[in-house]
Amino acid sequence: MQLLHAPCWSQFSLNSSKSPPIPAFRSPEKCLQLSAVNGSFHPTKLERSMWVSHKPSMLSCGSTKSASVEVSPGTAERDVLKALSQIIDPDFGTDIVSCNFVKDLQIDETLGEVSFRLELTTPACPVKDMFEQSANEVVVALPWVKKVNVTMSAQPARPIFSEQLPAGLQKISNIVAVSSCKGGVGKSTVAVNLAYTLAGMGARVGIFDADVYGPSLPTMVSPENRLLEMNPEKRTIIPTEYLGVKLVSFGFAGQGRAIMRGPMVSGVIDQLLTTTEWGELDYLVIDMPPGTGDIQLTLCQVVPLTAAVIVTTPQKLAFIDVAKGVRMFSKLKVPCVAVVENMCHFDADGKRYYPFGRGSGSQVVQQFGIPHLFDLPIRPTLSASGDSGMPEVAADPQGEVAKTFQNLGVCIVQQCAKIRQQVSTAVTYDKSMKAIRVKVPQSDEEFFLHPATVRRNDRSAQSVDEWTGEQKLQYTDIPENVEPEEIRPMGNYAVSITWPDGFSQIAPYDQLQTMERLVDVPQITPVQA
Repeated sequence: MQLLHAPCWSQFSLNSSKSPPIPAFRSPEKCLQLSAVNGSFHPTKLERSMWVSHKPSMLSCGSTKSASVEVSPGTAERDVLKALSQIIDPDFGTDIVSCNFVKDLQIDETLGEVSFRLELTTPACPVKDMFEQSANEVVVALPWVKKVNVTMSAQPARPIFSEQLPAGLQKISNIVAVSSCKGGVGKSTVAVNLAYTLAGMGARVGIFDADVYGPSLPTMVSPENRLLEMNPEKRTIIPTEYLGVKLVSFGFAGQGRAIMRGPMVSGVIDQLLTTTEWGELDYLVIDMPPGTGDIQLTLCQVVPLTAAVIVTTPQKLAFIDVAKGVRMFSKLKVPCVAVVENMCHFDADGKRYYPFGRGSGSQVVQQFGIPHLFDLPIRPTLSASGDSGMPEVAADPQGEVAKTFQNLGVCIVQQCAKIRQQVSTAVTYDKSMKAIRVKVPQSDEEFFLHPATVRRNDRSAQSVDEWTGEQKLQYTDIPENVEPEEIRPMGNYAVSITWPDGFSQIAPYDQLQTMERLVDVPQITPVQA
């Protein structure tokens, strides 16, 4: 496909990936236009189309004007930052200066030239073009400025507390689960098209097909290399690629066992997910298997999921199963940010028909407080694209289905950015203080726990009788000087603590906050030079 170019204000890409470029395609999307209201820039809806390219680049645009006004010494930087602080990020509700987006500010007062870089949270930011345009406008409006050069970039891909994750996941910013709990509702279709929509918005994306029994990814995409390769030195898995998106599925692993028990399947999923060389990704989309059993729990425990998208159909039976999945994610502290109601209607003879009824998606949204609902119509092309190996959003980027996925993609980008601002609970062991340090999310609160106290508060079947509630673990069974050997996160809801006797304790964050805290924490005296 021939690469086409957009007008200057939208022709840049924030993608710093080293993956091969994919053909550009036109992607209609609901975007946000910044308009001046009371001296600040706020979002307003704007329907537009934008040419998107995956060519790795960091482009800049500039504004020039004639000016002869001199700037007072020492006020130039303050003037520029004050002007930029008029631009408000619609997701965070804070100006871009306070968000620390402005980088590498350089000012030549003699020539009246200003250059800086706007580093956004994601290359798929839906208002990146408007940020660039508005930054040019507010700075060039300063009377002494003759020329403005704005460069757009994105923060490096990195998860929260990456050092506590398996090596293969340490460079992935956001992990999004697409789940349904009920099979046959189009979950894989949504997962694949969402992934390619995010890629079309400029993000670096991977897809992990977690359904070992019935992998769909090998049918829905058609990469040249249909087998996963191993790195013999690192003993890691090299993902295959299609249209610039990295792919891993049990279906690409060659002929394997057709029948496996639950623990074996969980082990396979763990290995495929954590030992893959994903590299730097902005979004990893996980196509979850249906159900709420061991496999789903394993996935939620192995990786800290950023968010979940729930897929359903209008039938009442689908709602019942989806409700189970939403409750599971709620218990595991994974926020559900959107519901996609698939196969909800079709249009014929100028009328809209709902063959399976109405209201299932709305009921999920209302009952569980999920903020966004998206409808997908019954469309033969959507089904056919899943069999042809070409995602619908790439095959028909101007179609009605692509518009819906564009809106879903914008939703995911915005919600993930908000969630990442809410720092997760951090639990570490401070050897110098001989105490477990707990940092509470969304606050500056930090407290310490005595390791022996944490160990004695274990509520597993080994410590407490499940039927009678009788305490099996005695106070004196745990020495006062016990120290944890390892602390690692279990998804978003707990940590796994390994003790010297080999016992692995799962300690939920909620439980840690109710334990007796250390009041007098030993202070380390600095060594005098």
